[in-house]
Amino acid sequence: MSPAPTARLMDGAGLARRIVERTAERAAALTRRTGTQPCLATVLVGDDPASVTYVRMKRARCEKAGIRSRHIALPAATTTAELVAAVDALSQDPQVHGILLQHPVGPHIDERAAFEAIAPEKDVDGVTTASFAAMSFGLPGFVSCTPGGIMRLLDHYDVDLAGRHAVVVGRSAILGRPVGMLLLGRDATVTYCHSRTRDVTAVVRQADVVVAAVGRPRFIRGEDVKPGAVVVDAGYNPGNIGDVDFEAARTRASLITPVPGGVGPMTIAVLLDQTVEAAARGIHPPGV
Repeated sequence: MSPAPTARLMDGAGLARRIVERTAERAAALTRRTGTQPCLATVLVGDDPASVTYVRMKRARCEKAGIRSRHIALPAATTTAELVAAVDALSQDPQVHGILLQHPVGPHIDERAAFEAIAPEKDVDGVTTASFAAMSFGLPGFVSCTPGGIMRLLDHYDVDLAGRHAVVVGRSAILGRPVGMLLLGRDATVTYCHSRTRDVTAVVRQADVVVAAVGRPRFIRGEDVKPGAVVVDAGYNPGNIGDVDFEAARTRASLITPVPGGVGPMTIAVLLDQTVEAAARGIHPPGV
């Protein structure tokens, strides 16, 4: 018996490296031409180990890409008003071009209020309602970084989305919901699955494109993947395990992202790219 065919891997790590290289070139050219170095401000509340690691990694990537990094570390006891004031100050600072508020911020803080304090032109992480509206209506703005990375991966691998049934498993404000809007903007027929969806398995089995963003290890089983489907695993769970049963799903999918090395690197690449774009727009606003 011949072995089952395996899906082609979508190499997010490789594509992300190329994006970051181009971003570094743009940052250097912008700095030479204008004397202004793009700057990303990171805001971290508390000392959650995972968040500390993520922010440190993002700051290191900034340095390699020629982007200046400014870090604001706030104590875990920071109030909503104090966090909003800190973010608002960065929004008004002309030396700052992009703002990243590390999620989560703590249950006692109104995270949405803090996100909304980010000026839309500096929302390089795509977390404000203004950015979500722009994504939904196809208007200029900054996309949520993970959804934006997913779309770039799909484009890189020439996935034609028009008329295809895309199923998004998850509806978070910074991943599930915006990626659905971006897919809809490419003329895909989009279905959201969430905790109240009846018979998620039946819906997933109809999908031409599956985006798993539910935060549950191996939630999407291999046998539930439609033969030839494109599978994007945006989940990350302890032990480098995604939301998709990778080994089983790759025998049925045509394209699939690995975990790690798929969606994750693309998120940071888009963040850096949008920071440089924000700096360029700040120096030379569109239409000016």
